[in-house]
Amino acid sequence: MMDVKIRSIILYLGIFIIFSWLNCQTNPTEKFIDLIDSGEFTEAGNQITEYLETENNLSAEQREILLFELERMDRIEKDFKATRSDVLDFIREYIPDVTEKDIIRWENEKSLEYMIIDGQKRYFNRAARNLFRIDSSCIRIWKETHPEQSSEKKFDLDQHISDVMAQSRESSNGWSTPVRIKVKYTITIPENTVPRGETIRCWIPYPREITDRQVNIEYLSSEPEQHVIAPPQYLQRTIYFEKQTVQDNETEFLVEYAYTSHGFYKEIQPEKIQNLTTEAQLNDFLREEPPHILFSDELKALSNKIVGGEENPYRIARLLYTWVDQNIPWASAREYSTIRNISEYCLQNRHGDCGIKALFYITLLRLNGIPARWQSGWEFQPPHHNMHDWGMLYFEPYGWMPMDVDYGMRTSENESKKYFYLNGMDSYRLVFNDAISQEFFPPKKHFRSETIDSQRGEIEWDGGNLYFDQWDWNIEFEVID
Repeated sequence: MMDVKIRSIILYLGIFIIFSWLNCQTNPTEKFIDLIDSGEFTEAGNQITEYLETENNLSAEQREILLFELERMDRIEKDFKATRSDVLDFIREYIPDVTEKDIIRWENEKSLEYMIIDGQKRYFNRAARNLFRIDSSCIRIWKETHPEQSSEKKFDLDQHISDVMAQSRESSNGWSTPVRIKVKYTITIPENTVPRGETIRCWIPYPREITDRQVNIEYLSSEPEQHVIAPPQYLQRTIYFEKQTVQDNETEFLVEYAYTSHGFYKEIQPEKIQNLTTEAQLNDFLREEPPHILFSDELKALSNKIVGGEENPYRIARLLYTWVDQNIPWASAREYSTIRNISEYCLQNRHGDCGIKALFYITLLRLNGIPARWQSGWEFQPPHHNMHDWGMLYFEPYGWMPMDVDYGMRTSENESKKYFYLNGMDSYRLVFNDAISQEFFPPKKHFRSETIDSQRGEIEWDGGNLYFDQWDWNIEFEVID
């Protein structure tokens, strides 16, 4: 007779195999995702394609998820084209005697970003340049070899901040220092990208009317003239166009508008901070928001280490703000749609661009019971401009106020000015978005190129989405008052 212990092992092994098989049958997406995350792109692509062709009981949502996994792999490969030779050539321009040991150390420290895809090490396209933004010794080398041009005329942000602080103290609600800005935004699709006679649909980000903050929005002109501006309640606001393609001719969409933007500053007295009295209305800004705002155990441990025994919300926010500013350097980022959990990515890699840092900080704030939300659009420091992400946070009884953890602490002996961007904002912002991953009006039929934000625009036709590498965008601005 078979030993009882052996029979038990066989029984449990059989149950494990059956449940594993059932799990693969009922939720194969996890298996595909594991393959993708381990870099087995070809195998994952083959299995997903076969599954889509043979499985007839998939819901539309399940099919959409799997199709996007195929799209995600394609986008990742576009972001990770740099070879080892490319990376070494760049680094040797500044560190001629770079060694294999250096490369391995930077890779282990996540300062040199790479992925193994189908057995090949492939580096992020801007990994080599980012190394000189992340690693402290490389940062020093870059600064030594790229001294600032003292003759270049620059926007005096510190003077502007001083003006905002002074004028906001005199205002009743903290908003002051208005600036009127005119914007011209253009999207161009090269000729024959889409077959002749097909209709291209275009969404260009459009400013939101925000009481006291962003007002007097004036539509000036567009090409084509016929357009649809999304209602104000759409938190990622756009202006929508359609145009038919003409063979051997590029397709252009254009919009011009003007708006008035105000700066903000509110002096916070920590001892006056109260417990939330409107928590029900703030619940959406305190909760987790999968997949990018999640309170992982590792994040909780980091938060406890930073915050310690502090209980005052403003002081907690300041501790977290200081830590992010000092420990998460800015670096060029891969496309957000390729990252499964942005705040987790920031935690693991310890670097990120403005949006990655903003989502990470928002996650930490919410974890600590401080309401926080996303905001983004463009930033202007004449004559320069850039896409930019920041946020807002809430203190009782002060209310909502803008913050920008990426701008970080200013170099100043004045503590209020040093932490200006924790409870203040300059006037040179253009706000399109007050939340992440929101619906467009009218709705998009195909995948979005940017699944989190909306700053460059979105293009599609009946044949599918046009990704960022298939068209060009340009923004021009002018301060008119």
